[in-house]
Amino acid sequence: MIFLELVLQNFGPYSGRQVINLDPRIAENPHPILLLGGMNGGGKTTLMDAIRLALYGQRAQCSTRGNLSYSDFLNQCVNSKATPAEKTRIELLFEHIEDDQPVKYRIVRTWEKNPKDGKDALGILGDDDTWPVDYLISIWDDYIENLLPLGISNLFLFDGEQVKELAEQETPPPIVVEAIRGLLGLELADKLAVDLDVLITRKRKEMADTKDLANLEDIEKKLLQQQEDYQVTEQELANLKNQVESLETIQREALDKFVSEGGKIAAERSQLEDKQKEKAAALEAIRQSLCELAAEILPLALIPNLLSQVQTQGASEFRNQQVQLARDVLIERDKRLLEWITQLTIAAEQVDKIQAFLAEDVDSLYASSLQSEAPWLLADEESLSQLDNVRYHLKSACNTAKQHLVNLKNLEEEIITLERQVQTAAEPEAYKKLRDAVEDSQKEVVQAKAKYETTRQKLAALTDAIEITKKELNDYTDKSIKHKNREHIITSASKVQETLKMFREKLTLRKLNKLEEEVKNCFLYLLHKSDLVFRIAIDTKTFALSLFDFDGKQVPKHRLSAGEKQLLAIAFLWGLAKVSGLRLPVAIDTPLGRLDSSHRQNLVEKYFPAASHQVILLSTDTEIGKKEVETLRNNEAIAREYLLKYDSSTRQTTVMENQYFW
Repeated sequence: MIFLELVLQNFGPYSGRQVINLDPRIAENPHPILLLGGMNGGGKTTLMDAIRLALYGQRAQCSTRGNLSYSDFLNQCVNSKATPAEKTRIELLFEHIEDDQPVKYRIVRTWEKNPKDGKDALGILGDDDTWPVDYLISIWDDYIENLLPLGISNLFLFDGEQVKELAEQETPPPIVVEAIRGLLGLELADKLAVDLDVLITRKRKEMADTKDLANLEDIEKKLLQQQEDYQVTEQELANLKNQVESLETIQREALDKFVSEGGKIAAERSQLEDKQKEKAAALEAIRQSLCELAAEILPLALIPNLLSQVQTQGASEFRNQQVQLARDVLIERDKRLLEWITQLTIAAEQVDKIQAFLAEDVDSLYASSLQSEAPWLLADEESLSQLDNVRYHLKSACNTAKQHLVNLKNLEEEIITLERQVQTAAEPEAYKKLRDAVEDSQKEVVQAKAKYETTRQKLAALTDAIEITKKELNDYTDKSIKHKNREHIITSASKVQETLKMFREKLTLRKLNKLEEEVKNCFLYLLHKSDLVFRIAIDTKTFALSLFDFDGKQVPKHRLSAGEKQLLAIAFLWGLAKVSGLRLPVAIDTPLGRLDSSHRQNLVEKYFPAASHQVILLSTDTEIGKKEVETLRNNEAIAREYLLKYDSSTRQTTVMENQYFW
């Protein structure tokens, strides 16, 4: 089966008549993907609803219908700009194989605002799009069930929300469970079991006399009432579940508002103020310490060059002073040496030479240390030593001051942050209002959950009561009815029911084994971690998935990332579609939510081109972005591209052919 063309006329945001060519066969090697891009609210989901509505009419499971009646839903789908005289129209042209020959049918559904009978008008056109195929109109529901059964249509026409729900829940949602049951053929077994119950009941009535019949009718009325109560309670439980989820959302929003508007900070206001005072006291202590340093030696840090000059000058003068003292000592020694020499028997000429040498030597020593200017500092040794101590303490004081300044800056920033937090804290009245809103929402959630639990227990009690009544009915029949022939029918029917139960279990196991293998292969094909899963098991009752590693140990589902969970959900749907054995188109709305880059790339390269012979992708610019669309183009996977251009001022969408976001 291939969808060839979708025509929308005054449907949803699509004003006028707009035609979308969906035929992927544009070359010798068909490209499977039809890419339709649109922003959120731009009409992507409306296209998916249009396909479902064209195929199934009143039975269609459209996302925007909710609890609306079919008439109200059709009115809701009429374009806001359409005049009362204009009709809303959907056409879906498709091709499939019939008697080994390709045939085409165009489904046409039309209606107007507030239709009298609350329905649409259905028309089926043949190959030439002109001659109506009248006989198909009356049997269309049965005909389309043979091509694309409604029960499994959600395996081929699904959206990102369906994948998200399947990924997050431990057990598949009801819509997927229904598709699995239809795929496994369990619906036929269930229908046969119901028919057998009807047959047994009819035979019981035929076998009973007037008194027995009255007793039987009382028991049956009781059973019927219990079953009706069960359905009402089941619906009430579903409504309560929705109510609990809605109230939990309100509770989260109230808590988020409480936190964002300062409620949490206000609850800690006193602690913040005490911390602010503590930081202010530390800040003042540092400032006082800086003042003490400034009152002592720290100002000398302003004249470091002058201190160096004084030290250099003092050292020079002190050295020259030492040289002068040494010169005087040498002169005195030389004088004594000459007096001693004159007493010896040395010629006077030699004595004069010695005297000249000593005088010249002293003068040369003194000349090397002679200052160019007169001494002016006149510092003694003790003063110079004190100057060294001053410079040492000055360096230590500078380091201490720098550290104080760093601490001072950090404390000032912390105080500013604390002041900002205190300022953003809610006022007492606003804080009380926010807190009351959180407490009220919490109470409502608790009450709703309590009511939900009470209703659930009531439903369980009704289930037990129905089983008891059924047993009472069977016991009454066994004790009171003697008609052999009809009793044989009842007995045989019961045996058939037991056989049917065994058949159903074996059929389920057989098909689930094949499904488990397909889901595992699809998951490993999409996943870049080939060693994560060795086996996947599917529960025969709940159809929940269980993952096992190479050691046979179960892999908890919470260990999977959000992206891996989504890939598992897609692998589940893909495996179901493969096991169905039907060659059908696949349409996916918002396909890449919450996937990281590697998983997204795997899905783009491996799943989309291989999901089916025709894959219709309805995507935003953030899902199939520039990188992804270029990958699909380079792999020659895209047959056609469309851009759903939405005008927010008119709230209308226009289909732009051969365009995408990039």
